[in-house]
Amino acid sequence: MAADVSLADAELIQRSRRDPAAFAALFDRHAPALHRYVTRRLGDSLADDVVAETFLTAFRRRARYDVSHPEARPWLYGIAANLIGRHRRKEQRFFQALARTGVDEVAESYADRVEARVSASAAQRDLAGALAVLSPEDREVLLMIAWADLSYEEVALALGIPIGTVRSRLHRARKKTRAALGGVDPSALVVDAEADHG
Repeated sequence: MAADVSLADAELIQRSRRDPAAFAALFDRHAPALHRYVTRRLGDSLADDVVAETFLTAFRRRARYDVSHPEARPWLYGIAANLIGRHRRKEQRFFQALARTGVDEVAESYADRVEARVSASAAQRDLAGALAVLSPEDREVLLMIAWADLSYEEVALALGIPIGTVRSRLHRARKKTRAALGGVDPSALVVDAEADHG
């Protein structure tokens, strides 16, 4: 029984309970974006492992998936967030190194834009420094919204927290990073940096 790629995530998960191979369509659908997100968070060296472990965990837990949620993206990002949590010190060191050097190892692998990088480098250093000092919880919310493009509702679902908590953490993260960046909206810099390197 082959998986129909037109099925909603919940239907694929439900089908995979009978036909484990159907889960591959869920991987094909979400792994590339999740990999980009994890790479931005932890660097390329850990991204493959974290994404693989995310989908392995999801596969093992598929029988408990709430099929009333047709979209599995928040569920997958929630699993990834827990795994990223194991690597928080590495993430913080990554942002601190980026703040010191201005060299984003992830972006450097796509480097063709020397001119654009000259001005973006300073902003990246400032942004990395601001991200490094955020609490892990505030950073998680900010980056899920800015880098993974999840909605407030999806972040709440992914992290298992009320939407009001998402809003307060995002507000706090934006306020702290805006202050660290001299009044510049951190979401704009995070999105701009992604556009420059995507």
